[in-house]
Amino acid sequence: MTRSLTTIDRLRIEYAVWRLDGLLYDLRWRSRVAKRREMRANLHAAAADVGATEALRRLGGVRRLAAEYLAAEHGGWGRHPTWMTGLVCMIAVQAGSYALIEAGRSAFTDGVLAADPHPHGTYHWAGIPYLSADATVTFTGATHTSVGGAYTPLVYLGMLAAFIAGARLWRLLPAARRRHPITSTTESAERSR
Repeated sequence: MTRSLTTIDRLRIEYAVWRLDGLLYDLRWRSRVAKRREMRANLHAAAADVGATEALRRLGGVRRLAAEYLAAEHGGWGRHPTWMTGLVCMIAVQAGSYALIEAGRSAFTDGVLAADPHPHGTYHWAGIPYLSADATVTFTGATHTSVGGAYTPLVYLGMLAAFIAGARLWRLLPAARRRHPITSTTESAERSR
């Protein structure tokens, strides 16, 4: 018997599909889209037969399904790159560098104001070595403006290193080796017999 899906049923199915997509975020984009489409089609077909509630119950846990997909995609070895963790680590390095540079610039400005409560003119801040470029702070009455102080290439390298470390990209190397095992000449000779 074919059942028509209500708006609530469709929303419940979409919620399950997007929860799975969020748990599969470490997979490649095309793979995630394919799994999302497959799950949506299967749930709509099952919901038409047995109802949305029963179809979702038979699905089991979305976390378990995501774990199975991840194990199948990464060879079942359980250790895979975590792209979101890499992104969070990279943003943490960027935010920390920005906070450090802003603290230095603020300290320089406070030092100028401590020396002269009403400064006028342009002052040069040398920046933080290896983190920021030079900056120019211009005082006009009670206000000041700052130009410069950009990140140095070392900060960008730190962000890249944080991403690689956080995402654990070296885990891709054993997976590549497992897909294409290297056999010695004696093993290949024994197999040919």
